[in-house]
Amino acid sequence: MTPSLDQECDGDPLDECGDLGIRIDRQGRWFYHGSPINRKEMVCLFASVMRRGEDGSYLLVTPAEMGRIEVEDVPFLAVEMFVSGAGRDMAISFRTNMDEMITVGPAHPLRVEEAQGSGEPSPYVLVRNGLEARLTRSVYYELVAQGWEEDLGGEKVYGLWSSGIFFPLGRLDLSD
Repeated sequence: MTPSLDQECDGDPLDECGDLGIRIDRQGRWFYHGSPINRKEMVCLFASVMRRGEDGSYLLVTPAEMGRIEVEDVPFLAVEMFVSGAGRDMAISFRTNMDEMITVGPAHPLRVEEAQGSGEPSPYVLVRNGLEARLTRSVYYELVAQGWEEDLGGEKVYGLWSSGIFFPLGRLDLSD
């Protein structure tokens, strides 16, 4: 269950702290009232208590308190890629900027969103409980190099397999 601002913890209401003054920019940098948070240990601690609210907001939730933070795109970045196996037996794993390791599959699906107008791809992977990581450009290029063409329902799709599931990266029939 995702937290809401009126949720209780252990029978006691959580103190709702409102806006905590923390912001995560598109490059995954954390700021407190405009100043960068440079201690990775502190950022990792905050990230470990991050949740998604029922309304899609980002929250830091401790057993006693909860407050909102601003996230420009998504809270994490996939900064390194690992490949094991090949073809349909391949497994793709990522290390996030918080040093979490995730393997693309049913629990950690991969999706690609295209920007309106430019069509530029933005690839994302689910890290945990509604929290995603955007693949950095270099990691995305590594990922694309692992893909190939598949026919899905008569449509040519470029993508890759991980943990027994095909993840489309883009269509090849661009006739429209």
